[in-house]
Amino acid sequence: MVEDSDVRILCDPWLVDGEYYGSWYHYPPLEFHPEEFNDVDFIYISHVHPDHFSRKTLLHLDKDIPVIIHKFESGFLKNNIEKLGFKVMELRHNYRAHLKNGLNIRILSADNCDPRLCSKFFGCGSFEPKLGLTSLDTMCVIDNGEHNVVNTNDCPYDLSYSALQIIKGNYPDIDFLLVGYSGAGPYPQCFNMNVKEIEVACKNKKQEFLAQAEMYINVLKPKFYMPFAGRYTLAGKLNIMNDNRGLTELEEAASYLSQSDAIDQKGQKCVILNQNAYFDLETGRCSKTYTAINLSRKRQYIIEVLSKIKYDYESDPIPSIEDLKGLIAASYLRFESRRREIGFSSDTIALIELSSDLFVALAFNGDGYKFVSRKECECIEKYIKISVDKRLLKRILLGPIQAHWNNAEIGSHIAYERKPNIFERGAYHCINFFHC
Repeated sequence: MVEDSDVRILCDPWLVDGEYYGSWYHYPPLEFHPEEFNDVDFIYISHVHPDHFSRKTLLHLDKDIPVIIHKFESGFLKNNIEKLGFKVMELRHNYRAHLKNGLNIRILSADNCDPRLCSKFFGCGSFEPKLGLTSLDTMCVIDNGEHNVVNTNDCPYDLSYSALQIIKGNYPDIDFLLVGYSGAGPYPQCFNMNVKEIEVACKNKKQEFLAQAEMYINVLKPKFYMPFAGRYTLAGKLNIMNDNRGLTELEEAASYLSQSDAIDQKGQKCVILNQNAYFDLETGRCSKTYTAINLSRKRQYIIEVLSKIKYDYESDPIPSIEDLKGLIAASYLRFESRRREIGFSSDTIALIELSSDLFVALAFNGDGYKFVSRKECECIEKYIKISVDKRLLKRILLGPIQAHWNNAEIGSHIAYERKPNIFERGAYHCINFFHC
């Protein structure tokens, strides 16, 4: 929440647990009282992912609050917000819009999407009008003419160079920077890797995102910066993956950044806040002293509470193999149409598990699809093997209104095995369209 002169802007509210089909929860547990947000003047939503565009949260908020978004090439986000009953204000890139009582907002899109930079292997799927030409993530600057706050949201640093130069040109002195410090993709926890490989991947991933935070801080040189938006905990049966996500705890990130030799520690000060605390730019002080979480209590809470959570799809009947097979032909036509449209071809095979001994094999060279046994899979030299709960798989195959590959992977619902262990962006992009 950013507040000035009785104007309140709520940014990317994810306040109801269970996004990403039920796997994402808050820790510490979040106290959400919708009536406390009735006096919000504006809601800013940076992009389409459910921890930013949280339908479960927006359903509880006052529909008279206008929602501000970037004017994207795709109308997906705007249309879905309007379906919930809100009025949407679309702002073009780098336009400084006056909102109320001297408070302004400027939204800037990050450059072309590249999922390798955000640890999301499916990328943003159907939100990519043309492969490699997508602006999905956005950042914003909120200012009152005297003070300013830069909110980078999920924008990877390497995609944000142009936007950062614009911000520096318009705001030579940054007061407060909200900066990410971790990545919420399926890697490495969802991949078929041994213990040592996962350990190395986690270490590298943590360092990569902390380095991005350092670069943001060094470029913008804010008086104060706050590492934020990195906390989510996997609930339900996926809770066993929590330690393998390569995520840095907030306190660990704050400690690292406040001691980093790569940051001017005299010119920039690190701030972190508990729920219901605030930072005052006028005084340069927090309303409360920060209280760190107890990691032992967190583990206990995960075991005793979060592990028992059921996912959205777990109440669905388990589909038969024939049910799933009946959705394959129409899904393949959409997949193949997209493959041809972007001109992607590869001798890799996508193997999607339909049962313990049956897979559908999708060719990326126009050779169609076929059903193969697990033993037959062993003879395939290059493949991406994908396993997902059959109830969620049916929802995905039925189409994005039910579920989508991209959100399933961010929710850690998809298990992967790759041979060889390489990333082919076009392959994942095409699989995003494997639905009716």
